[in-house]
Amino acid sequence: MMVLENRIAGMWKNRYFPLTLSFLIFFLNSSHAQTSILNSGIHGNFQFDGQLYRPDSLIGSPDVPEDFLNNGYANLIYEKENFAAGIRYENYLNPLLGFDRRFKGTGITYRFFTYKKDNLQVTIGNNYEQFGSGLVLRAYEERSLGLDNAIDGIKVKFQPLPGVYLKGIVGRQRDFFSLGEGIVRAIDGEWNLNESIKAMNEAKTKWTIGGSFVSKYQEDQDPVFILPKNVAAGAARINIINGGFNFYGEYAYKVNDPGMVNNYIYKTGEALLLQGTYTVKGFGLTLGAKRIDNMNFRSDRTATGNQLFVNYLPALTKNHTNMLAAFYPYATQPNGEMALQAEVFFNSKAGTWLGGKFGTDFTINYSRAQAIKKVSTNDDFGYSSPFFEVGDEIFFEDFNFEINKKISKKVRAILSYVYINYNRDVIEGRDGFGHIYYHVPMLEVIYKIKTGKAIRTELQHLFTDQDQRNWAMALVEFTIAPKWSFAIFDMYNYGNKTPEKQIHYFNTNIGYTFNSSRISVAYGRQRAGILCVGGVCRNVPAANGLSLSITSSF
Repeated sequence: MMVLENRIAGMWKNRYFPLTLSFLIFFLNSSHAQTSILNSGIHGNFQFDGQLYRPDSLIGSPDVPEDFLNNGYANLIYEKENFAAGIRYENYLNPLLGFDRRFKGTGITYRFFTYKKDNLQVTIGNNYEQFGSGLVLRAYEERSLGLDNAIDGIKVKFQPLPGVYLKGIVGRQRDFFSLGEGIVRAIDGEWNLNESIKAMNEAKTKWTIGGSFVSKYQEDQDPVFILPKNVAAGAARINIINGGFNFYGEYAYKVNDPGMVNNYIYKTGEALLLQGTYTVKGFGLTLGAKRIDNMNFRSDRTATGNQLFVNYLPALTKNHTNMLAAFYPYATQPNGEMALQAEVFFNSKAGTWLGGKFGTDFTINYSRAQAIKKVSTNDDFGYSSPFFEVGDEIFFEDFNFEINKKISKKVRAILSYVYINYNRDVIEGRDGFGHIYYHVPMLEVIYKIKTGKAIRTELQHLFTDQDQRNWAMALVEFTIAPKWSFAIFDMYNYGNKTPEKQIHYFNTNIGYTFNSSRISVAYGRQRAGILCVGGVCRNVPAANGLSLSITSSF
């Protein structure tokens, strides 16, 4: 920990100074202090998540010797004219359950300095960046997953001509409290034809094309395999917009990249992503398709989990926020998948048979991810795969619809249904579990008592013959806008085959918001499961106890 602080910020000689600074930031914001330093262009944010863990043998929660664990961070950014600089301090003492234990410690994990002059922008330090949809490069942070693959190095952005945008970056990726072995080098160019070509300035159809090239370098120290030190990937993309029509397509190709995730095969990788939307008043249609083949791309070939991703492979599935519907989310399969998604939205106007007095919104969504066809080659390349042929195995299938209707001036109801086919062996890397097929009907009712006060109720039920079988959930939430919220809910695994595991997961939550700060306190049980965001996931263990969350920004 102190090695990192000394290496990237030697001025931080007092190890307690960063922690003091983070609480100072929170205090200044909470008390609305108007000082000259805050008025000179400083802004930032603070977050603290802590939990007091209690033993609970019924749900299988692990023992926590420290009793209390926490994740915390504070960002401090200064901007003035053409300059910007910032730092982030992080504190994991020790990290919350479900987060990689290698986060244990404290330190300055992010710092940058940016200078912009005319059409040139230079950033030194830590960088977040994305080329296109991310198929060959995406350096980003997803705090809920414990994912941060920022590139520590130099980034340059340059606009040589109207409509022409160039980016280049070189550095090493964050690896918990250190840096990964590999060196990432990347360039990207994007051309907006309508901005560049005078005759197209006022055209209704907008055209943008782009291309990327990314390589990573890592020494070969493997005693068995002869591994490539340099691995390159390239991508080309196009975006066409005309009124309510929007089409995006991107193709990526990666040279042979043997590593831990693909069992050290020497096959090349490729990815194709196609997305289209059409929207007019009261109607929207979204279609998406993708093909992924051997596209795991990391700056360290031995990395697994959420460690040292260079690229990002989006999941074409709906991100369910309802508790029971989100029990079994999908994780993108980098070693091979074909997927599609379609969603239709339409509004029935007020006064019609479907719309009723106030109108009704309907949303129907379907997605499916399936294996690609693989033909074993019995050599170091592993397999061949015909580009347009689909494999037999279904990884994930989701059909859902939602009816959102205003019943009266004070009451709104949302009726939803979800059916999911979840291949547990593939998605979770297990063996012998097979598929989970489940149905979740849901009803949400919002009643506005008066201005600023409302009660929201949710009823959900999960039907399945697999895994832990049937669940029921009920929630009641009372809000007093804009400051207070109170919630209570219970998930009951009444259908479990083992009577001792027919458990209630009871929870309460109180939240208080003041200006740009929020404090929430919760108590209850947490079910073991998987949390996914955009096709990237982490395991969440069972837990019981009191949790505290504080967020603030200025």
